[in-house]
Amino acid sequence: MEHAIDDWRHVLDVDLTGPFLCAQRAAQRMIDAGVGGRILNVTSVHEHVPLRGSVAYCAAKGGLGMVTKVMALELAEHGITVNSVAPGEISTPMTGQDDVDPHGEARPGIPVGRPGDAREIAAAIVHLASPPPPTPPACPSSLMVGCC
Repeated sequence: MEHAIDDWRHVLDVDLTGPFLCAQRAAQRMIDAGVGGRILNVTSVHEHVPLRGSVAYCAAKGGLGMVTKVMALELAEHGITVNSVAPGEISTPMTGQDDVDPHGEARPGIPVGRPGDAREIAAAIVHLASPPPPTPPACPSSLMVGCC
């Protein structure tokens, strides 16, 4: 619990306040345009799973998850969907895996047995940002991605 208040504020500003302000401004532009739209936030598995030594990061990502849910409720009437993607371990410089092929890394505690690839997260974001295909009223669809 050795966190300086300035470090706490910085993490919350970057990982919670920044995305909130961007989403808020994007939502207002979409509402003004009257055409709906998509807002996507990137949270983290640590929105749900605590990580030792990362109290500010976990608090920010948990907060962003709740911001996403509230905005989804508030913006649905305007045809704006709000979703989040909550990646686990991804091969990136942040996890100390710069230029590492995740397919060659073993992680027995992860359901797919390896870290994720940033391109996999990008594909999920593109999917969520895309307009939905026409769906017959009797056949609604959903996408649920979980973590064990």
